[in-house]
Amino acid sequence: MITKYADEEKLARLDKIEKLKTKVLKYIMFKKRTEKEVWQKFSKEDNELLEEVIERLKELKYIDDRNYIERFIAESISLKNLSLYELKYKLHSKGINKNLIEEYFEENIDTLLEYEKKSAENIYFKKSKTMDIDSIKIYLRKKGYKEDTISEVFK
Repeated sequence: MITKYADEEKLARLDKIEKLKTKVLKYIMFKKRTEKEVWQKFSKEDNELLEEVIERLKELKYIDDRNYIERFIAESISLKNLSLYELKYKLHSKGINKNLIEEYFEENIDTLLEYEKKSAENIYFKKSKTMDIDSIKIYLRKKGYKEDTISEVFK
């Protein structure tokens, strides 16, 4: 009798895990998410089960914060004009580990600095029609652009 109940409990637990995994997969397949976003979305679920599901999905690379950084940066480079400060801030706000962000930036610093310079140039050309040079410089500083980048743009 004890074995029968133990087996039923194991089956019930596996069923709960599979249902939760399905919910999480639907959530992360709609749009790539960070580990923290998954934790926040499913915070009302059983933490032990959720941790097990997240670990399994990380093993399978469905949840991969490093890959998320790469995709986010690639998308930003092709679509947006952001300073490196803004990029870091947006990644940090998604709950990505600061060390992981810094590591990525160190490995790709040349590409990222070139991107920041082009972004600042794009902003300069757009704003120069309606703003004076000092106002544009102030705007770029507020957006987190480095002084070196700003100086280079205004040469």
